[in-house]
Amino acid sequence: MMTMSFQNYRLSSEIIRALDGLGYSSPTEVQEKVLPAALDRTDLVVKSQTGSGKTAAFGIPICEMVNWDENKPQALILTPTRELADQVKEDITNIGRFKRVKAAAVYGKSPIAYQKEELKQKCHVVVGTPGRVLDHIERGTLVLEKIEYLVLDEADEMLNMGFIDQVEAIINALPKNRTTMLFSATLPEKIATLSSKYMQTPKNIEIASTVTLTDQIDHSLIVVREQQKFDLLRDVTVVENPDSCIIFCRTKDQVDGVTEQLEKFFYTCDKLHGGMLQEDRFAVMDAFKRGEFRYLVATDVAARGIDIDSITHVINYDIPLDNESYVHRVGRTGRAGKRGKAISFVTPHEDKFLADIEAYIGFEILQRNAPSKQAVEAGKDAFIEKMEQLPKLKRDKSELVSKDIMKLYFNGGKKKKLRAFDFVGTITNIPGITGEDIGIIKIQDTETYIDILNGKGKLVLDAMRTTTVKGKLLKVHKANK
Repeated sequence: MMTMSFQNYRLSSEIIRALDGLGYSSPTEVQEKVLPAALDRTDLVVKSQTGSGKTAAFGIPICEMVNWDENKPQALILTPTRELADQVKEDITNIGRFKRVKAAAVYGKSPIAYQKEELKQKCHVVVGTPGRVLDHIERGTLVLEKIEYLVLDEADEMLNMGFIDQVEAIINALPKNRTTMLFSATLPEKIATLSSKYMQTPKNIEIASTVTLTDQIDHSLIVVREQQKFDLLRDVTVVENPDSCIIFCRTKDQVDGVTEQLEKFFYTCDKLHGGMLQEDRFAVMDAFKRGEFRYLVATDVAARGIDIDSITHVINYDIPLDNESYVHRVGRTGRAGKRGKAISFVTPHEDKFLADIEAYIGFEILQRNAPSKQAVEAGKDAFIEKMEQLPKLKRDKSELVSKDIMKLYFNGGKKKKLRAFDFVGTITNIPGITGEDIGIIKIQDTETYIDILNGKGKLVLDAMRTTTVKGKLLKVHKANK
């Protein structure tokens, strides 16, 4: 069977270059099926597990199809959580890097004034949570007249979290002539109703969940009394000795308690839940992605934006009370072709919830015994050795695609009447620099940030120290952000 390549699709050289830089060698199954239909602007309902490559499945065609010259947003992507919105924005930025696609993320608990300023600038793609997106629409700060593409990402979770009314209000405010794509790990009745109401004869694409759930993930459960869970957690982690592990709890109080206890035993761990400040949540997420610690203790809602290829274990310290959450949780491991383990702790009184989950996923989860004292003792040395090792930090995807890019800071912006055109004209007059060497330009009130591509950052930096922009000599240096 012939292996597909991204070269087989109608993609520009800029998009192909970014995909190569990101290490996307060949399309995943969901990408193979979605790309041709999305590029033909067909409405889609896609059932696909987390970790199957669905963000790129809609991100690639959106980056390909948006018109760079249009300043107003052309694509709107709705996500259930702030973390996922930020992740999707980052992925869109990376895929569209060399086409200079500008993406903005809007979500609650982040200053709305900053978001308003960002939306005033050239912006091709807006990613956001339903509440904040609707807020911007009602304020008139998110212009919808040029929106041609709508994506509902993690649609089942969005509806589970009670966003249905906001989602419908947003859809009703959008231009009728648009392409709508809906992505979901599960397809409950509410989604069928939503698609029939707001989509034009959508094409249904289903990536068999059993491939993700059973071929790449080993599922097991251990029956344990509530008061013995933490001791079991310690034993399981010693025997399994994971490289990277998410421990799911039902409540933020439980997350706080488990994290505190793990720290007493010197685990390299941190926590993630909805009661934390947004900047703290992002900082924890970024540190976990880089591999700075091995154990993340989290609630369902806070862990939705995690996109990491190398999580070896998921431990359900508390089993979820709804079936879809089990699918979403275990989907954090067994990604990118690697095997993973999902271990669930089940109390004797939770047999009904377990039965519901098993009926939903279509197979019985293997029950295993708690690790024996001998197994724990035998595993201690290797566990302690790994705990004491400094972790090997992972490179961020954006670093891979940005290795030949330098971001420059200029101390002038809108208040000095400077426009993107002024910077482009000045920089392209530097010998050896063309328009293809200039990436995303972000002009704020008093400062401007410009990506210089193709390894030519130092050349531009040196030249601009003595070159004026619109008659003004600006301070310029390599940006810190």
